Amino acid sequence: MFGLWLPQDDLDPPIQSRAEVVRRTKFTCTRPQLPIRRWIRDTLKHDRDYLKPCTLCGKAAYNRAMFQCNEPARRHAVWTLLALVVAPAAALAADQPQWGRAWSRNMVSDERGLPDSFDPATGENVKWVAELGSHSYASPIVAGGRVLIGTNNDNPRDPRHKGDRAVLLCLDAADGKLVWQLVVPKLSEDLKDPFLDWPSIGFASPPTVEGDRAYTLTNRGEVVCLDMNGMADGNGGPFRDEARHMAPRGQAPIEPGPTDADIVWVSDLVKDFGVHTHDQVQGSVLIHGDLLYVNSCNGVDDTHRKIRSPDAPSLVVLDKHTGRVVGRDGLQLGPVTFHVNWCSPSLAEVNGRPRVFFGGGDGVCYAFEPLAASALSPGGAVAELKDVWRFDPDPTAPKQDVHRFVGNRREGPSVIMGMPVIDGGRVYLTAGGDPWWGKQQGWLKSVETTGADDVTATAQPWSYTLPRETCSTPAVYDGLVFDTERGGNVHCVDPPT
Repeated sequence: MFGLWLPQDDLDPPIQSRAEVVRRTKFTCTRPQLPIRRWIRDTLKHDRDYLKPCTLCGKAAYNRAMFQCNEPARRHAVWTLLALVVAPAAALAADQPQWGRAWSRNMVSDERGLPDSFDPATGENVKWVAELGSHSYASPIVAGGRVLIGTNNDNPRDPRHKGDRAVLLCLDAADGKLVWQLVVPKLSEDLKDPFLDWPSIGFASPPTVEGDRAYTLTNRGEVVCLDMNGMADGNGGPFRDEARHMAPRGQAPIEPGPTDADIVWVSDLVKDFGVHTHDQVQGSVLIHGDLLYVNSCNGVDDTHRKIRSPDAPSLVVLDKHTGRVVGRDGLQLGPVTFHVNWCSPSLAEVNGRPRVFFGGGDGVCYAFEPLAASALSPGGAVAELKDVWRFDPDPTAPKQDVHRFVGNRREGPSVIMGMPVIDGGRVYLTAGGDPWWGKQQGWLKSVETTGADDVTATAQPWSYTLPRETCSTPAVYDGLVFDTERGGNVHCVDPPT
């Protein structure tokens, strides 16, 4: 039996020593370009909460992580560690093959027998430790004796892969050794726009595993299917151009080696549907039968005030066997998306029928009828999902011309970033101002899943006000609802009271 330890706090209080860097790292200092520095200063001059000194060198920083020290030819040494801790031998380990429970997305595990303490320094209750890069934003996924986790390439495991890359590691759950890695060039470097795929952030999407296949979103806005065996059993195809996929644009292909990923298929949402990524692609694929549902991560451009692809989908449906996109939403949320479609979908039965729940970039939670096999066009046409339920957690917020509120910390639209969690016939979701650019308000909502069309006025048993913005996914356990917010607090809510 094992659990997972990922030391990723917000670096408060400041780091005092190199040992603290190793234990608590979350970011790497990098040198920003001067025009970006000026843009940040001009845009955020009214919000000193976002302009703080670097905890390592004392120089000005944005959001305590993204823009740090401008020391040339030197980077603060940072490591992120993944440690697995051993439980009593009698306990049996359970896989966690997707982000949250399938498919309620509830962030609760039924595991028992975990140790109540561990010490990486002494090795007490630590089974193994594996070095990652300097960032790791994707939750670990455990399936079939493997651990999948995203990071960057600041700690290269293969000298052929040099420079800034997004990296998905597949580690052996028994000893933490590398089995294979998916190494993906940066879209931002190819297109010379750092806001498409932020430098050094790495691979941010937690994969979804089913049998010997893993499905995930890459930093380039692609949905990919991966062979969980990697290249150990050869390049199975049908996709066989891994050599070019690993190479940045304009560079020679990199022939795959024994520890490279085996890509089964690739669906490029940027190329095929005009999706405009922003900051980083983050999503968790939902599997329903033979179909995959995933958020597109369409978002704003570098000004944070314009949607470059207003007609791009927010939610897409793919054939899990071929990667062909067979469906999409028809909500046209592009113009009213305040930041990015970062909310991953959930699934639940409502009155005996499945429903796909999804937090749109407009801050509204929707439910769709899943696509039926009979609705799929063999000719390649893309079907339109039918939305049958919607709930607006902030109905009095602005709904049009939303980008005029960028940087306004007092009023503006709400966003939904955490996944809707379904439990006991209710949807639990978080909403509120954008953590980077919006109002400093947030809520935890309980909503009845029954009803049809717009249920905003009738389906909310209770609402809990949070002191700050939130991008977390709730957890429901033993009748209590747990949530966090940007102020650094964990809230436990008793629904009856």
